Amino acid sequence: MYASNELKKGVVIELDGAPCIVENTQAASGGARGGTTTYHVRVRNLKTGQRLEKSWRAGEMVPSADVERRPVQFLYDEPGMSHFMDGESFEQFAFRHEDIEWERKFLKEGLEELRALFYNGQAIALELPATVALEITETMPAVKGNSATSRSKPATLETGYVVQVPENVEQGLRVNVDTRTGEYLGRAKG
Repeated sequence: MYASNELKKGVVIELDGAPCIVENTQAASGGARGGTTTYHVRVRNLKTGQRLEKSWRAGEMVPSADVERRPVQFLYDEPGMSHFMDGESFEQFAFRHEDIEWERKFLKEGLEELRALFYNGQAIALELPATVALEITETMPAVKGNSATSRSKPATLETGYVVQVPENVEQGLRVNVDTRTGEYLGRAKG
């Protein structure tokens, strides 16, 4: 069980008999003295993909879903499907591309800290690391002397995802990307 004030992004709760992951939380306090705080939460049903808006008052308890997080390895893509291997049982499973549309923007072979959420023994969602290092495969050439400007340009990453990077970043460079927002964070080490 979670108290309503513990509902943060990534927490998995149970609503109407289905596991739902919290995507966003906003707290709103009552205007008058003694007004109670209400937590407005956007969740995504992990079975159907449907997004729901729910509200709970401060102190209300919300049931947690019985999910298990296990390390997994991305194996390969085929038309319409992405294949993975459970890091504990070594069993293989697949997700339809439309079920992991956001996650596919950051998936590459050998990705560390990739996890799957299992509900009743079945993989229902992927959990990415907070940041990933990806190589820029295409961008406009860097402009000499523009390292101090705040202008940006689009860069295509090795996964096909396009991110805005500073003007002085070049093709072939590895950059860190935030998997929650999809934003450029800086140059990757190594």
